[in-house]
Amino acid sequence: MSSIPLIYDELQAIQGQFGYLPADQLAALSSRSSIPLYRLHGVASFYPHFRLAPAPKADVRVCCDMACHLRGAGDLRAALERRYQTAAPADFSLQEVSCLGQCDGAPAIAVNGHIFRNISSAAADLLIRDTLAGESLPEKEHEPAKQEILSDPYRGSQRYGALRNYAASRDWTGFIGQLKASGLRGLGGAGFPTGTKWEIVKAAAGEEKFIVCNADESEPGTFKDRFILENLPHLVVEGMILAGLFTGARKGILYIRHEYELPKKTVAAEIQSCYHNGILGENILGSNLAFDLEIFTSPGGYICGEESALLEAIEGKRAEPRNKPPFPGVQGLWQKPTVINNVETFSNVPLILVRGVDWYKSQGHGGAAGLKFIGVSGAVKRPGVYEVAMGVPASDLIFRCAGGPPDGRQLKSFAPSGPSSGYLPAAMADVHMDFKSLADAGSMLGSGALVVCDDSACMLDMALNSTKFFRNESCGKCVPCRVGSQKLVDILTGWTRGEGAAGDLTLIEELGNALRLTSICGLGQVVPVPIASVLKYFSDEVTAHYKDRRCAAGVCPVSRARPS
Repeated sequence: MSSIPLIYDELQAIQGQFGYLPADQLAALSSRSSIPLYRLHGVASFYPHFRLAPAPKADVRVCCDMACHLRGAGDLRAALERRYQTAAPADFSLQEVSCLGQCDGAPAIAVNGHIFRNISSAAADLLIRDTLAGESLPEKEHEPAKQEILSDPYRGSQRYGALRNYAASRDWTGFIGQLKASGLRGLGGAGFPTGTKWEIVKAAAGEEKFIVCNADESEPGTFKDRFILENLPHLVVEGMILAGLFTGARKGILYIRHEYELPKKTVAAEIQSCYHNGILGENILGSNLAFDLEIFTSPGGYICGEESALLEAIEGKRAEPRNKPPFPGVQGLWQKPTVINNVETFSNVPLILVRGVDWYKSQGHGGAAGLKFIGVSGAVKRPGVYEVAMGVPASDLIFRCAGGPPDGRQLKSFAPSGPSSGYLPAAMADVHMDFKSLADAGSMLGSGALVVCDDSACMLDMALNSTKFFRNESCGKCVPCRVGSQKLVDILTGWTRGEGAAGDLTLIEELGNALRLTSICGLGQVVPVPIASVLKYFSDEVTAHYKDRRCAAGVCPVSRARPS
């Protein structure tokens, strides 16, 4: 476990002092740590958070994925390019960045690592000018949830009640029985039964085991875990402790993306409070049970959300997915049995134990169990995180909760869970937001990231935007994903320019099959999903680009190239 502070903390410290990682400092670190220089370079060059060259005075990064793309990020970037086209490279740099997790505040940008939401070109210009002048950038403050949160069983009562009960009774058979009876499944995307996963780790050989919370939500449209960490950190911490006590793990790590500075502070304060009050440590609530918990800040990269890549990152390596099996429940962190669950999954555990299985099941809709946090973003009036019954229709979230598309616009399509779920047409808006219903519809519930497109969007353009995201975030370890994602981007880019032919459809199908069957991890397997869904439901719109050289929405280059 010494590799965590030895590599990442040292690299962070060097970058904090110099603004980047100078070659002589890396050489000195290699010498004093006995870590080969090639390994330090391999790690530093893999993660977007680290710099191997000096940073400009104003390093500006514009998110252009899904929600930001739909809400003007392209125009924002173009305006900043025009404004600073003569700026010296040492003063200013501008580039696109993968999703910043601020989809409810799109468009979003990062200026020297500080994230700003709902930003206009004028506001961005002011921030950049202040930065160039050496002014400090404003810090975002936590805004408490405006709505009452039903998922908190401790409203008005003492927290950590489930932990107090089970630390005293040691009724772990009853505990896991409740968890399994509730039907709780992983709410980060995979949907694996939670109780079964914990039983696998409990039964695994070996005394050393780990609990890992995956708070690295980085896919466009996903931001509900950020909301949970800011408003319900005690439930996440309690869920992790209970997992540790049940499985026999004495150590927990909450892995959080580095852009989530405010949620990180909130969770860190909760953890500190737990140690102070005897809820964490060597003698939890006087029970002689022990569990320690720490935060690991990700150096960046969407691939870190894949469970085995996340483990590689914690171990101080490049976040490249492992071949499976073996699965983390048997050989996880440092090859020890490991529970990996998502933020929302852990937060549901105390809720089930305090309110009871019957209450939990009764909260669902149409046979689905429990409550669900879903982030709604894109072309809606009120983007945000909404707590709803599992299984409500997507239309309820789009129209009742989020207010529907802007005035004068109509719903065109929606992605139930970001780009990896593909796009469904408006005619399917009454599909229920639960595992089975969405699977039957050819999509998935995933992590609960509902992204809405109105009738001003071009679906080919949206498929290209999603495919670019996967291309940009591929770790490059396996050839199908590395090469196939770029080939798909090339084909779709050509179509938006009025190039290509119907024969490309066969190639796309072949590429899709290759990616699904041979990619090492889920990222490569979902690369073809956005365009496959668009071809299924919006084929005429796609065909018009390369056959008629026409984009009906007027957003693709082919439309701008047409003579007036």
